Amino acid sequence: MGWKTERRSFYYHGAPEPDDPVLEEGKVALLVIDVQNTYLERPDPATLSGDELARYHAWTPFHERMHTTVIPNNRTLIDSFRARGLDVLFARIACLKPDGRDRSLSQKKPGWNNLLLPKDEWASQIVPQLAPLDDEIVVTKTTDSALTGTNLRLVLANMGIAHVVCTGIFTDQCVSSTVRSLADESFDVIVLDDACAAGHHDLHVSELERLHMIYANVMNTDELLALLPERNAG
Repeated sequence: MGWKTERRSFYYHGAPEPDDPVLEEGKVALLVIDVQNTYLERPDPATLSGDELARYHAWTPFHERMHTTVIPNNRTLIDSFRARGLDVLFARIACLKPDGRDRSLSQKKPGWNNLLLPKDEWASQIVPQLAPLDDEIVVTKTTDSALTGTNLRLVLANMGIAHVVCTGIFTDQCVSSTVRSLADESFDVIVLDDACAAGHHDLHVSELERLHMIYANVMNTDELLALLPERNAG
């Protein structure tokens, strides 16, 4: 079993296997989505009780996946792209106005998604383990899609990028929204299962089935690394 036959939704049962994507130097980029400090913060469980403590435990599998799988795999991917001279880009949620008036409606609705993340505060920054280099592009978005709310489409087109490898969080929200937007703009998208996470793993698995073979090819980190072009010695 491999990415060509796994994670298939109802629509693609029995469909022919897709071809391997042809990834070329200068035409493939890694896009790390929303792996920000705010999402890895946790309160001291000793200070919690009732619903708050239950919520803490409900989120524990997500945090374990982030620290044991998602962040390490993103670190490997970033290092591999850089070593090959391939572009690494980042997207993050951050409002430009301190009161967040510039946020899209989806980021203002009450509940978990109603986060106020001013652009210069620690909470909105990319986690230190995956920190961008000075010359790497970081787009700041006030929407779920990294394409809709920024000039990312223009940037990718200007750079000659054809394939975009997407990782990050949350699979069923900003990752999915970005992937669908990229696909609609005719970028060839790859999503890496083991470099993404959702708040609940069932949501992660379900969303990848929706994306695979329609909006993206879904594979794992090792499968992607085997397809990356080597750096041109010249």
